[in-house]
Amino acid sequence: MVQRLTYRRRLSYRTESNKVRVVKTPGGKLVYQYVGKKGQIPRCNECGTEINGIKAMRPLELKNAPKCQRTVARAYGGAKCHTCVRTRIIRAFLIEEQKTAKLVYKKQQKDKKAAK
Repeated sequence: MVQRLTYRRRLSYRTESNKVRVVKTPGGKLVYQYVGKKGQIPRCNECGTEINGIKAMRPLELKNAPKCQRTVARAYGGAKCHTCVRTRIIRAFLIEEQKTAKLVYKKQQKDKKAAK
């Protein structure tokens, strides 16, 4: 005969938050063991891809985890993926280059006018 099992908490419905596994205790009894929900892997807030290097955790686990597990060691660590950070850096560099090129061009034009 199979041993009957009952939930250990108050919630008596088979919902997403009430998932259980059957586990045999050292005493030989079968009991329900509650299985927690899976967390989500953080996503890039610009392109939406998953951020590498950060585990999928529930909010409470994430809060209690050490900082090295919550973020990635770079600019915009846990918020943007590596490709978005790279494009931002390149864009900023090119904007600065454009500004300096504009100044140089203006100086050359001024020198040309002065020579005439």
